[in-house]
Amino acid sequence: MSNPFTVSLVCWHDGELLLRAIREAVFIREQGVPAELEWDEIDATCRHALALSLSGDAVGCGRILPNGHIGRISVMPQWRKQKVGTAIMEALLNEARSRDYKIVDVDAQTHAVPFYESFGFIRQGKEFMDAGLLHVKMKLELKPH
Repeated sequence: MSNPFTVSLVCWHDGELLLRAIREAVFIREQGVPAELEWDEIDATCRHALALSLSGDAVGCGRILPNGHIGRISVMPQWRKQKVGTAIMEALLNEARSRDYKIVDVDAQTHAVPFYESFGFIRQGKEFMDAGLLHVKMKLELKPH
């Protein structure tokens, strides 16, 4: 069965309204991240993965920075456990490979460590607090497809 959603890579300018809607719902409202920590000038320089339902609803997103840092992976609650996060991560890793990045990294919320480990990410260092949530740095050495 094919996925009931699509994932596209977009620039901030083209996807801002939908990207903001997802991150506002997941990070600010659900997880309590202060808005001033969620929004930054970096968004304009990133490639964003945007997942849309077949009816056009924004259901998940993530971003990759020009330095290979992946972040802001978020999926709307009703779409979790349906491989949306996996598809977003695959799109971002493919983007990293297309740019010939050798290594990518994430600051993973500790509950999401198994998700990142499933792609081969390895924990780096001690846990730390970011925006009031426990995180750990993780890295992945990319192999060409």
